[in-house]
Amino acid sequence: MGTQEERRAGTDHERRPLPGRTAARLAELDAIRDAAFGEAEARAEKRQHEAGKLSARERLEALLDEGSFAELDALARHRTVNYAMAANRPYGDGVVTGTGAIDGRPVCVFSQDFTVFGGSLGEVFGEKIVKVMDLALRLGCPVIGINDSGGARIQEGVVSLGLYGEIFYRNTVASGVVPQVSIIMGPCAGGAVYSPALTDFTVMVDQESHMFITGPDVIRAVTGEEIGFEELGGARTHNTRTGNAHYLAADEADALDWVRSLLSYLPSNNLSDPPAFAPGEAAALDELNESDRELDSLVPDADNQPYDIHELISRVLDEGELLEIQALFAPNIVCGFGRVAGRSVGVVANQPMQLAGTLDIDASEKAARFVRTCDAFNVAVLTFVDVPGFLPGTSQEWSGIIRRGAKLIYAYAEATVPKVTVITRKAYGGAYDVMGSKHLRADVNLAWPTAQIAVMGADGAVSILHRRQIAAAEDPVALRAELSRRYEEELATPWLAAERGYVDAVIRPSETRREVRRALALLATKHEERPARKHGNIPL
Repeated sequence: MGTQEERRAGTDHERRPLPGRTAARLAELDAIRDAAFGEAEARAEKRQHEAGKLSARERLEALLDEGSFAELDALARHRTVNYAMAANRPYGDGVVTGTGAIDGRPVCVFSQDFTVFGGSLGEVFGEKIVKVMDLALRLGCPVIGINDSGGARIQEGVVSLGLYGEIFYRNTVASGVVPQVSIIMGPCAGGAVYSPALTDFTVMVDQESHMFITGPDVIRAVTGEEIGFEELGGARTHNTRTGNAHYLAADEADALDWVRSLLSYLPSNNLSDPPAFAPGEAAALDELNESDRELDSLVPDADNQPYDIHELISRVLDEGELLEIQALFAPNIVCGFGRVAGRSVGVVANQPMQLAGTLDIDASEKAARFVRTCDAFNVAVLTFVDVPGFLPGTSQEWSGIIRRGAKLIYAYAEATVPKVTVITRKAYGGAYDVMGSKHLRADVNLAWPTAQIAVMGADGAVSILHRRQIAAAEDPVALRAELSRRYEEELATPWLAAERGYVDAVIRPSETRREVRRALALLATKHEERPARKHGNIPL
C-alpha cells in the first residue's frame, strides 16, 4: 500500500523496463497510480487549499503518526450509469479509507473527499466505509471518520440510502466495543448526520462545519423561517445549544490534535484498559503540598457564594490537566478526562459558578452519557458534588426532567467501573442520590467538613418545619435565622451520613488528592458481576 509519496511515484525503486506482459501490466499500474494519486490528488489539494482546507488524504496524514497510513480500496470506482455517470468514474469514489496509528496504537480511519461529487455517498463510497468499520471491530481498534459530504448521492437512488443504513448498523454494533470518533470538516447533512450522532465523540471546526437534517432552503420553503447555515447547524450551535458536538475546534489542526489527545485517555477496545503513564513526581507523593492546602479555603463561608470547581479538579488531577468534554454545553456540570497517578479517570463535577450547580435536563443528559462512556471503556469515574437540587420551573418539568434526570441515576447505577465520590458542599434532596451516591453503588464516598447532606437547604426546611412558629414570632427574621443556623448545625452536616456509612470518611479538603489517589489504587482490581440480561431499558 505504501506512503502517499511512494504511491505517487509508483514505486520507491527506479522504474526499469521489463519484458513482455509483465512490463505492460506494470506500466498500466503506474498509469493508474498516476491518475489516482498524482493528478487527482493534486487537483483535490488545489481546490481544498484555495478554500483554506486540507485534502482528504492530507487530513489523515496530519491525524496519524508519520508514515503509518496504509490506504485501502484506493482503486475502487462507482458502478452506476445513471445521468451519464459512466463517463466520470474517479478512483477512490470520494472517500479515503485505511489504517494507521496514533501514538503507536492502531486505528481505522476514513476521510470523505468533498472534491469528488461533493463527497456524496454512493454504493461504493459506503462499501468502503463499511469495510473499514468491520475491520476496526475485528482488530479491536478505534475508528475515526472525517466527514465532509453533501449527503446521499442522488444519482444512485435508494442504494445510497441502503449504505447509510449499513453504516448506522455498524455504528450501533461497535458502540461500547471500540471508540468511535467523528470529525466534521465541512457539510454533514440529511441522513449523513446520524452516523456522527451514533458515535462516542463528535468534533466540529468553527466556521467550517455544519450539521443539519434539513438545510436553510428547505426550512424556508416549508416553514417560512429565515435562518443561515451557521445559526442552524454551525459548530457553535452544536457545541452550545444542541449538545450534538463534544468539542469546538478553532481550525482543522486543532480538531485533529484534540482527537489525538482524547484517544490517549481511552483503551483501544472494551476488553482493554486505558493507557497508563508513569505519574509525575508530585502525583507519586502522599505528602501534602501548598496547592493541596489551598483547598482548605476553597469553599466560601456563605452558602450562596460560588467558587470554580476547576480549582479543585486541577489540584487532584496529574499536572492539573483536564480534557473537558462538551465544555460549552450545560456548563453547570463539568465532564472530562484526566489522570490520577498516571491512570485515566472520567471527572463529573457540579459547577457552582453556573446555575449554582443545579442539575437540569441538559446537565443530566450530558453527565449520563459521559458516565456511560467511561463505563463502556473501563475508565474510573471521579465525582465532585456541590448540588442544591434539580432546577425548578415549568419549562424543566414539561420538557421531561423526571424521565431525563433519571438517565443520570441509571448511568451511575449501571456503571461497574471504580467510582469515587467527593462531596464538597451541598448535596440536597434527590440530587444527592443522583450524583454518585453510595446508594447507587459508588465504591468510595468522601465528604469535606463543609458538606451539607440533607433533604433540602436550611431556608426551605425551616419554612416547612416552623412555618407557624415563625408567623407568630415577634421578630420572625431573627427567629428564622436562628432556626436555620440550628438546622445547618444539626442536620445539614456530613456527620449523620458518616454515622450511617453513606460516606466512608470525612476528610480535610487538603487531603483530597491523596485520598482519591489511594481510593483509585485500591479499586484497580475491582470486579463486579450483574444479573444476566439482554440489556437494560434506560429511560430515553
